[in-house]
Amino acid sequence: MEEFLTIYEVNKEKIEDFIINSIHNLGNLKDKQEKNFSNIFSVFPSLELVYTVNKNTKIQNSPNYYRNKLDARANNQSRSYIIDKLHFKDKSTAFSSPYISSATRSNCITLTIKEGDEIIFLDFKIETLLERLELIELNKPFHTLTKIFYAIAGFSMVLLALFIILYSLGDFFTSLIIHYDFTLDAIFKPIIALTLGIAIFDLAKTILEQEVFFKSYSRNSKVDTRMVIKFLITIIIALSIEGLMVVFKIAIENYTEMLNALYLITGISFIIIALSIFIYLTSKKYK
Repeated sequence: MEEFLTIYEVNKEKIEDFIINSIHNLGNLKDKQEKNFSNIFSVFPSLELVYTVNKNTKIQNSPNYYRNKLDARANNQSRSYIIDKLHFKDKSTAFSSPYISSATRSNCITLTIKEGDEIIFLDFKIETLLERLELIELNKPFHTLTKIFYAIAGFSMVLLALFIILYSLGDFFTSLIIHYDFTLDAIFKPIIALTLGIAIFDLAKTILEQEVFFKSYSRNSKVDTRMVIKFLITIIIALSIEGLMVVFKIAIENYTEMLNALYLITGISFIIIALSIFIYLTSKKYK
């Protein structure tokens, strides 16, 4: 999904000029409100939502006009939080940055136009806009299938992480309360399981945010880098705890096996060194 924003940013000026010129050819937009802005919807297949806001009070003074319906619930709502962030070109028009619309749940940009005492808001769906301008070739069934696949995988990982956490806690309390087992295994194994549960949940959260809900719009590999670093740090912590447990166990039971603990700790050290090099190279890249 992030490639949509990349394409949009590269062609931003061209896209904005196209929309502005097309809008100006339609004349006064306020006159189109009598027919629920149907003329504008027919011109722009990517247009999802239109509404008007009083310029002085910053209160929405119209229902939400969708392509095939009206929603009056948004009327009389304050839109000051949006207007205060706008930077109008030529004191009449302004484009927002890409965001997720709370009304349509789509990835969109908003064009705002001042006409008299009102500001007209027009929400354009990014994917449809890019496809209409032939900047992308969007296979909708495959796109939907991909989104469903990531959603199933992401939520499955969340459930798995939750199961690991609940199972480890249940096993811990069972060992202490029922079996009176106060060994190192009973204490350290739940900690390892909890750490892995956190790592799995973080990975699932990143997948859902970027591939399903599209929360992050910035085409910035720093996000992916931070996710990898965070995941590896969690794994290193889990392995370090396991190594500590092995050292204690061998020290108590059999000193001759201490070499195996050394191998495990050495392996963890190599992972830490590799991660340090990775962090150094990526930080140097973004300077």
